[in-house]
Amino acid sequence: MVELLPLLVSALILGLLGGGHCLGMCGGLMGALTLAIPPEQRSRRLRLLLAYNMGRILSYTLAGLFLGLAGWAVAGSPLVTALRVVAALLLIAMGLYLAGWWSGLTRIEALGRGLWRFIQPLTKRFMPVTSLPRALVLGGLWGWLPCGLVYSTLLWSASQGNALNSALLMLFFGLGTLPVLIATGLAAEQLSRFMRNRGIRIAGGFMVILFGLWTLPGPHQHWLMGH
Repeated sequence: MVELLPLLVSALILGLLGGGHCLGMCGGLMGALTLAIPPEQRSRRLRLLLAYNMGRILSYTLAGLFLGLAGWAVAGSPLVTALRVVAALLLIAMGLYLAGWWSGLTRIEALGRGLWRFIQPLTKRFMPVTSLPRALVLGGLWGWLPCGLVYSTLLWSASQGNALNSALLMLFFGLGTLPVLIATGLAAEQLSRFMRNRGIRIAGGFMVILFGLWTLPGPHQHWLMGH
């Protein structure tokens, strides 16, 4: 567990740094989910928003577990290195997208739209949101919204070669995205403006690019770990 701690912290930071992307991808959806709360339930808004997000994070964790099983199945083979290279390249692409330097990652997100077209109609069955279980299930469905940042992190977590570790990494990544989306649901405009600030986005994108470079297999990893 001690060896896993730096990776868990990295996943948490990656979720926090991706907050700007989360606002673009999920900010509108978060607002729509908030509006789906009936007036008589508005006093429970924070609890319902937490339930939405816990459902979403649970979806990330389950996806990490399932993809981690695939990573475990190929552990020790050259496919692990290939998986790690692809994950690193996706993370670099994510950093470029966050910084506003390249938007090619949106083409990757398009790959998941077929699944989302199947899942999206299911969300209507749980609206309006009148209870915490409904909010939890709705958030769980929301977790399958196509997202390049989630895809990048999923491949990175799967490349660890351990299903449980992959699930934990996705759990911590999801927790990292929580503050921005909760604040968005509560209409925290100051935080939203802060996360949309170009300087903040460039700094976050740059750090994600560095993280992607660190993820790439090679001798530079031993040098970085030694320092």
